[in-house]
Parts: sequence; C-alpha cells; structure tokens
Amino acid sequence: MSGIKKLAGQTLWYGIPTIANRFLGYLLNLSLPFLFKQAGTTADLTQVYAIIPFLSILFTYGLETAYFRFSQTDDRNKLYNTLCISLFLTTILFTIILYMFRSDIADAAGLNKHPQYVTWMCGIIFFDTLATLPFARLRQENRPRKYAMVRVAGILISILVVILFLGIIPAYAKSHPDSFATVIYNEEDPISYYLLGNLCGSIFTFLLLWKEFKGLRFEFDSVLWKKIMKYSYPLIIVGLGGMINDMLSRLVYRHVVDVSPAQADKELGIFGNLYRLAVIVTVMIQAFRMAAEPFFFNQSKNENAQKTYARVMKFFVIACCFMFLLISLYRDVLEWIITLKSKEWGEGIYIVPLLAMGNIFLGIYYNLSIWYKLTNKNMYGAIITFSGAVITVVLNILLIPKLHYLGAAIATFCCYLFMMIVSYVMGQRYYPVPYARKKLVAYLALVVLLYGMHRGLVYVWDNNWFSIGTATLLLLLFTLFVLKIERKELVRLPVVGKFFKSTLT
Repeated sequence: MSGIKKLAGQTLWYGIPTIANRFLGYLLNLSLPFLFKQAGTTADLTQVYAIIPFLSILFTYGLETAYFRFSQTDDRNKLYNTLCISLFLTTILFTIILYMFRSDIADAAGLNKHPQYVTWMCGIIFFDTLATLPFARLRQENRPRKYAMVRVAGILISILVVILFLGIIPAYAKSHPDSFATVIYNEEDPISYYLLGNLCGSIFTFLLLWKEFKGLRFEFDSVLWKKIMKYSYPLIIVGLGGMINDMLSRLVYRHVVDVSPAQADKELGIFGNLYRLAVIVTVMIQAFRMAAEPFFFNQSKNENAQKTYARVMKFFVIACCFMFLLISLYRDVLEWIITLKSKEWGEGIYIVPLLAMGNIFLGIYYNLSIWYKLTNKNMYGAIITFSGAVITVVLNILLIPKLHYLGAAIATFCCYLFMMIVSYVMGQRYYPVPYARKKLVAYLALVVLLYGMHRGLVYVWDNNWFSIGTATLLLLLFTLFVLKIERKELVRLPVVGKFFKSTLT
C-alpha cells in the first residue's frame, strides 16, 4: 500500500499544475464564447492547437519515456547529458526548418488569413521542447513540488499576458487613443494574444528550470544514444498515432464536412470547445501519467509489481467513473454556462459524454501500455496506435460529412475502445497483470446506465433544478455503491482508512 500511497501523493502534486493548467487554460478557452459571439472566429486558433501536439512528438522523439527507461540501468548523469545535447541540437534544427517553411505550413493548414500564428507556434514548441527533459528529471527524482511550482508559474504568466492584452490594454487604448497602447494592440486580431500568452508562459517556464541545466556537461555517449534511439523510435510512431487519434478530427473537419466554408469554421469552433469540455476527464489522466510512468518503471523490479499495477488500474478506473458522471450528469449546467453569450456554442453538447468515455478508454490504454514499455516491445505499441489511427482516419472521412460533430465523436470513441481492448489482450500474453476485469467493466457499464437514466428523467421533465437534483442523487448513489464494494480496500488506505472503517460498519 505504501507504493500506491506514494503514487497517490505524487499524482496529487502533479495534478495541481495539471489541473491548474487545464482549468486556467480552460477558463481562457471558455472565455472565447463570451468574447466572440461567432464560433467561426476561433477556428484558426483551434487549428493551431491541433498542430502543436503533432510537432511536439517529432521534436521530443520519445526521449522522455526513454529517460525513465534507461535511468534504471545506466548512469543518470551521463544519460541526462547525452539526451539534453541531442534534444538541444535537434530542437534548434527543427525550429529553423519550421520557420523557413512557415508560409507553406500556413497554406497547408488553412491559416492563410493568419500566417503569423505559425511564427508564434515555432516559439512555443521551441521552449516547450527544451523544458521536456528537465521536467522528466524532476519526475524521476521525485520532486513533484518544484514541478508543480514551475508549471503553475508558467501558467500564471500566460494568464496575465492574455488578461493584459485582451482586458486592460484594449480598454486603456479606447480611452486614450493617442497613447502607446494603440500601437502595441491589434484590435483586428485579438485571438493572436492567446498564442502570445502561451509563448510568454513557455519562456518563463524554461527560465525557471535553469538549475536543471546548471550541472549539464557536454558529455555525449554515442553508444548509449544509439541504444536509446533504437528504443525510442517506435515511441515516435506511438506518439504520432496518438495525436492523429486525438487531433485529426479537428485538423480535417473543415476539409471533409459538406457545408459552406463559413459554416465549417463555425462548426469547427464549436466542436473544439465541446472537445475541451469532454477532456476535462484527461486532467486526472495527465496528472496520473506524470506520476505513474516513473512509478511503473521503478516498481518493475519488485516481486509483486503486477499486483500493484492491477490495484492502481482499479483506483484509476473508479476515479475516471466519477469524472465521467460529473461531466455527463451536469451536462445541462455546462451548456448553460457556455451559451450565456450565444446559443450556437451549445450546439452538439450531446457528444460530450461520448467523447468523455472515449477519453477514459484512452486513459485505460495508457495504464495498459506499461507492458510493451517494460518488455522493450515498443513496436507493438506503435502497431496498436497506428491501427487506431487508421480507424480514426477512415471513420472521420466517412462519418463527419454525414453526422458532423457526432461523426467525429464516434470516430474518437471507436478508436480508443479498439486500442484499449487490443492492448489488454496482447499485454496479458506478454506481461500478464491480474486486472479485476469484470469489476472494472461493471463500473464503466454502471456509469453509462446512470447517465442514460438521467437523460430519460430529464426527457420526461425538462427542468433545470430537477436535472441538477437527480444528477446529484445518482452521483451520491454511485458513491455509496463504490464505498460498499471497495470497503476492504478503503479500510486499508493510510490515514483515512479508519474513517471508512467506522462509517461502513
């Protein structure tokens, strides 16, 4: 239990900046419906943030996971120095290439109206990539507090810059037309200040990590580097496939949907906002991954490692079920919030639970993926992810023209369901873990049933207070059910175990 306790504590610390990042960034994104009445205005911004993760995979080329893997067997200082030198050189090279072809990239991505977005994107990716290994080192050395501090500080800088340029400077420029504020503020392209805020936050984050570079030595082990590249190159395929599965719907939406360009921009802006609603569940998934990846590698040498992985999976799925219920049962509340300025932002809100469940499958897949990372079978992970990407591409092309938002959501759901099932089957063959399969499936089925019950009740009586009341009741019933079923596990928890022992008797 001490290992899980440590994992839970570190997940909390990694969760603080992850939640803050997602929440504050989410507030910024939620502000889009309040600042811009027409959803199509934000389509290019959605496009940029769909491209960045793809480039990030190429820029980091699996070195983060490789660092965790080889830190178990090789000298960590030599490993860190070698990887940092490699990452610095390739980041400079890739950024120069990206900048040189910025016009072509803007044309290909449909950013002709705002080619400057690609320039902002170059800067964001450059500094975020250089911060990758220092953050990995903090995670490997179990320093989540500094990790949290640096992440949150960078987020706050981003927020302050956006507030400055979208809140303070425009008002000042309006009241002082002859001031310097009118020179630095471009009222024709306010969306670009979201990217400027992101860039400033990335630069500040990089500067806060200077101590992690302070001890860096120009020590490059070519033999070790080749061994790492052999391990990590399949992870590039895994990463790119994962990004295709996650981002492709937003990248191709305007090109495959059978509507006018203006309507396509509108739908893309709405879909991007709905996707952000759904992936609130990934806040916990990302926080968990930050702590779990080094934890899993460190636990791999223990005799009961598989049992630990199985217990971690169970707690993870339970937590995801609660996140799903919070998103799906209170769907009407979320819709009310985002439609305060314009009703069009709430179009397609019905796809949010489907996207949320798809992302839960993705989180389970991340848990399951430890089998190929520990057994050095990363190519199998690449094959699974690539197969999922094929499903995503085909279903998006087939379904978006006919079903629009729903088609994109179905593609995401089917892709992650496929990846989860295949990874489980293959994992049990090469690295068997005694997952509580029947119980986990039952939990997932139960939350879907509760959501269906709630929508049925709301259909009978469409009243906001009734919707909130029944949602709260169903959430409470699920909580009591979990407490009853997991009583033995909960009693064994440190600190709070006594509380569950007294309340569940």
